[in-house]
Amino acid sequence: MLKREDFTPERVDELIAEARKHGPYDALTHEEREQNRQSFLKEVNEDGLWVFGYGSLLWNPAFHYSHSEPARLYGYRRSFCLHMAMGRGSAELPGIMLALDHGGSCNGRAFFLPPNLVDSETRILWLREMLSGAYNPCHCTVDIKGERTPAMTFVVNRSHNRYIKNLDEAEKLKRLATGQGYLGSCREYLNNTIAHLDEINVKDRYLHSLQMKLDQAYPEKK
Repeated sequence: MLKREDFTPERVDELIAEARKHGPYDALTHEEREQNRQSFLKEVNEDGLWVFGYGSLLWNPAFHYSHSEPARLYGYRRSFCLHMAMGRGSAELPGIMLALDHGGSCNGRAFFLPPNLVDSETRILWLREMLSGAYNPCHCTVDIKGERTPAMTFVVNRSHNRYIKNLDEAEKLKRLATGQGYLGSCREYLNNTIAHLDEINVKDRYLHSLQMKLDQAYPEKK
């Protein structure tokens, strides 16, 4: 499990240095990351900030928040479209990671940052999500209890070299079965995401279909 203590400039530098031992790795500088964060926050409502989570934030947000609610995001969908060579992948066992890509809609959970937490907790979020620039922070609107609510989330940066468009399903399943890194496996990530969506009574056909096909093609060893 990731902890907020894992997201410091020093730890980020260590992760980037480790990744670069195995080949080129594009990463934002601390100055670029902070400039991006400050620019984004200029358009945030002074009443606080809702953060939409769709993957590992569901079970391991690692930032402080006052409360959370099930939420639906329109205009974006979950997609395993990001090459992963660290975290839940490595140079030897590359994985694949979920991102929000354009089109469709997505159910997840929204976490509320009251005004006194916006600055400190977005620092954690940017160190977590904006390591390499593979995501873009996005102002969005989510449906919470039937009400349209301003929020933010991170969507895939389609111009980034880690973005994989229309990855062949056989390769996707292979990466889900074998991708492994210091945070665990891609298979665990998929199963955890589904388990926590089940907790809020969300059925994601895309993820459940992948899980079924993965179990058929690559049965887990008992």
